[in-house]
Amino acid sequence: MRLGAAWGIARRDLSARFSGLRLLLVCLFLGVGALAAIGSLTGAIRNQLQAEGRTILGGDLEVEVWQRLLTDDEKAFIGQYGTLSEGLRLQGMASTPEAAAPVELKAVDVKWPLVGSLVLASGEQVGAPPPDTAWLAPGAAERLGVKIGDSFTLGTRTVRVGGIIAEEPDRLSEGFQLGQTVIVPLDLPEAAGLVAPGSMYQSKTRVAFNSAYDGEGVEAAIAQKFPGRGYDFRTADRAAPGADRFVSRLGEFLTLVGLAALVIAGIGIGLGVNSYLEARRRAIATLKILGATSRDIVTIYGLQIGAAALVGSAAGLLAGFAVTPLLASALGDLLPVETGLVFDPLALARALAFGLLVALVFAAPPLLRARDFPAMALMRARVSPLARAWKTYALPVGLGLAGIVALTLIGSPTPLQSALFLGGAAVLLALLWLLGLAIRHAAARAPRPSDPILRAGLANLHRPGAATGSLVTALGFGLSAFVLLAAVQTSLAGNIARSVPERAPDYFVLDVPKAGLARFRQTIEQFAPGSEVTAVPTLRGAVIAYGPEDNQTRVEDLKELPEGAWALRGERGLTYSSTLPEGNAVTAGKFWAADHKGEPEVSVDEELANAIGLKIGDTITVSLLGVERTARVTSFRRIDWESLGFNNVFVFSPNALEDAPHNFAATIDLPEGKSGSGLLRLLIDAFPSASVIEVGPILTEARAILDQVALAILAAAAVAVLAGLAVLLGAIAAARAARTYDTVVLRVLGASRRQLLGLLLAEFGLLAAVLAGVALALGTGLAWLVITQMFDFDWLPDWPRIIMVLGAGLVLVLGFASGASLPLLRARPAQSLRTL
Repeated sequence: MRLGAAWGIARRDLSARFSGLRLLLVCLFLGVGALAAIGSLTGAIRNQLQAEGRTILGGDLEVEVWQRLLTDDEKAFIGQYGTLSEGLRLQGMASTPEAAAPVELKAVDVKWPLVGSLVLASGEQVGAPPPDTAWLAPGAAERLGVKIGDSFTLGTRTVRVGGIIAEEPDRLSEGFQLGQTVIVPLDLPEAAGLVAPGSMYQSKTRVAFNSAYDGEGVEAAIAQKFPGRGYDFRTADRAAPGADRFVSRLGEFLTLVGLAALVIAGIGIGLGVNSYLEARRRAIATLKILGATSRDIVTIYGLQIGAAALVGSAAGLLAGFAVTPLLASALGDLLPVETGLVFDPLALARALAFGLLVALVFAAPPLLRARDFPAMALMRARVSPLARAWKTYALPVGLGLAGIVALTLIGSPTPLQSALFLGGAAVLLALLWLLGLAIRHAAARAPRPSDPILRAGLANLHRPGAATGSLVTALGFGLSAFVLLAAVQTSLAGNIARSVPERAPDYFVLDVPKAGLARFRQTIEQFAPGSEVTAVPTLRGAVIAYGPEDNQTRVEDLKELPEGAWALRGERGLTYSSTLPEGNAVTAGKFWAADHKGEPEVSVDEELANAIGLKIGDTITVSLLGVERTARVTSFRRIDWESLGFNNVFVFSPNALEDAPHNFAATIDLPEGKSGSGLLRLLIDAFPSASVIEVGPILTEARAILDQVALAILAAAAVAVLAGLAVLLGAIAAARAARTYDTVVLRVLGASRRQLLGLLLAEFGLLAAVLAGVALALGTGLAWLVITQMFDFDWLPDWPRIIMVLGAGLVLVLGFASGASLPLLRARPAQSLRTL
């Protein structure tokens, strides 16, 4: 048969409303729509980060170093590549007679910004502010209660508000901030007493290339020319690595959840196609009797199913495209850039390919079954179900699965994690499928209840043609996902609720002068007697070598840092202590005595030591303000990173670092019931160079971020649950002919509609009861692994809430099952019997 003739038959038989294939449309609509929305959003953000890399960074290359500006020889060497712009970043306190607030101080020179423009709320495009003038972020102005023309104090300097920032070109590259931005001239921090030897600040020098240089090549040349200087580099193609990593990871997770939803929907696709072909088995048999070949049958009905799949996928693409702004709005401040309607051809094509491949995998078996069986076997299919010859389906199903795996891995930024996810999902689906077989086997051998309704409901779980396996697989996966999310969310909330009040200090204070530490403690005690003040020395340095004393490994010689050796990259926080820090435990070696006077020693985080192969007795050399210092490794520590105190990878003996210029950082715990009102003003007046950070607002912001992430995950999981409900409807539709026959026979034998409804509820109730236990076990088991093994938190689920979520899911299942089965109760026996 020619393709045109086959399409003519297919088109005449295909309803304009796709009657019989609506389940396929719904399933593809849900899965493809979710993937299209997620892919469009994350792809657009990633593309925007890459396209605007120079603007986000403020140049082509950034050289960052702590506690100093670049030297003249460094600037001369780097300056040969282009125009330089110097800047400082540090925490500060801004105050007026009525208010005070921690701010992120950004000091810039007259060449800033090299790329992009700073736009004020007035619409004016400006550069660095004039002397003793500042541009303020709206939040800083609001908290200080100032407007343009007003004055406020930074350190020991009075500064005038010159404008309110509307658009800051390089804001995204600055990363996480503990306060609102205040931009000032480059010389102001030193004039205000905020920059001195030992102060914690960063210098950031941006370069706008004067030729087409390779950023990584220039980076390597600078590091080779000035080894051991503790530089951190960033290039325009990785201007905001934290934001890019966050978007990639979140997008990857949501994509995998969307793919899981599409796979669940695939079961519904298979059921829908099977139901559709079952309704047309007589037409297929008639075509075969009239001479149609098996290939003709596949062509005709393959064209119908393909047309429906394309329509459902196209509708999903349009919905995903339209819902992208809503998803962006739900994520709110989590997104590093703003986005509206986004047309990303690659993301849409990927979502469409996923949909069509899933349709191929699940639609091929029923279609090939209709092709392979002779006409008379199709005629007798209702009373003699067709056997399943799985070898016939192996090739198309295998090709479809291979395409799904390849598409997932090729488009993934983390192929290994994606492969593990696919493997875990395959194992979970296989276990659920085996569980479905076990339920059918158990139902067939279970004792028969005396109640006829329960007996018939139990029989329906194992009768020929029962969709028990498909229902267990799809609904078990969806309900397990709901339990998993509820358990993870409540456990995280439980950890925060339990640990934060116990461990979180009320204030962090940075840059407390070493000479003024005693006066600082006295000031706090006078304000709130009984307060707990913990102070630690704070220094910054870069590890330049480690290992045996006579054979050290130099960091600059490593082509690639070992996995987990992040502390060797750039400068890191250093401290010294005469006693073991709180929350730390020695796991190897021995911590030095409080009065240690011998060779300088260092204690190292055990995870870093394992990552770089460090041994007790080895040495570590650090560069501190350009001076190299070597200490012997005498102990490894396990660090409690969950505590909200000071945690350092490297802790030195006092005689190793205490002579270097440095300040202290402190935490303040006020007595219970004591208000901190007035403390900020007191500390600003007494220590103008210190920065005071309130912990409460930061924790509130962290909770808001967690809530937004949970909302995004919940929305993606909801698609999986909707797909599971669609599968439920598909299973009912696929067995409608057989159920209609059973219902009609029971009606003829005198069964009432109430008894028939009770029979349906008994069947689905028995299945739901089993699935409840399965979902609870699987969901909480996976949640336990995520919480305790991945996050290393305590297992603190809220069981009532988990049970409530599971109960809501089961109510949905029973409600949809009952609603979809009601048409069976309205079937007229005489009319139905004439169609058999």
